[in-house]
Amino acid sequence: MKIVHSIEDLRLQLAQAQRPSFVPTMGNLHEGHLALVRQAKPLGDCMVASIFVNRLQFLPHEDFDSYPRTLQDDCAKLEAAGCDLVFAPRETDLYPQPQTVKVHPDTSLGDILEGHFRPGFFTGVSTVVMKLFMSVFAGKAQGAAVFGKKDYQQLMVIRQLVKQFALPIDIHGGEIIRAEDGLALSSRNSYLSPEERQQALQLHLALRDLGRQAQASANALAEHLPTLEARAMQDLQARGWQPDYLTVRRREDLQSPQAGDALVVLGAARLGKTRLIDNLEI
Repeated sequence: MKIVHSIEDLRLQLAQAQRPSFVPTMGNLHEGHLALVRQAKPLGDCMVASIFVNRLQFLPHEDFDSYPRTLQDDCAKLEAAGCDLVFAPRETDLYPQPQTVKVHPDTSLGDILEGHFRPGFFTGVSTVVMKLFMSVFAGKAQGAAVFGKKDYQQLMVIRQLVKQFALPIDIHGGEIIRAEDGLALSSRNSYLSPEERQQALQLHLALRDLGRQAQASANALAEHLPTLEARAMQDLQARGWQPDYLTVRRREDLQSPQAGDALVVLGAARLGKTRLIDNLEI
């Protein structure tokens, strides 16, 4: 496995590749990331993973400076998972000048849920992903990239980006990897105290219960859903959480569902100082 830091060196290493496969990460890797790498490996002739903590997707009060940076350990894990090439740019490598040209996703998708509670988040994500795509896939007739379904809305934003810009990249979703008790693996789980870690599964359970209730009300979903969602929020708040949203949406575009739609339940809530997200397709 080789490690490069500049876009120029990345492209030199990929000169002979005809169909790279790619997994972008912010490092501090866990089994969820490595599962994406293993999924991406057979999709191309050179498996690339990036490690870059992207300042553009952090709000001023969020954890950009304290986000764990564990490059040496991450590279060891990536090599064991079958990665061929790691792109670990410094901030000056990826943004040699202030990034004033940005990619703004459709507001109907990018400004709801995560986009509502973290304004500008998906602009930051879309911009860095476009830049990474151009770094990895420039001059290639085709390629593949894998994004985890844990960031469900992000996956939809990226799929829309690729479609609208006619990029020759197949986007694959990787299933959520969970701990034995059902908690979705996340780099931010490391922020949880031992007591909070025991409580953290409550978000998953709340989403599961909300999903069951939504399915039971399928024939009058639009009528009952606001009450079900409000109750789920109140129940989680009573357990000491600060929920941003617990909601049922249609999978197609994350808009309000109607009877017969394929559904996904999504939630984001803060436990202590740690904000967790999760989702379930139902």
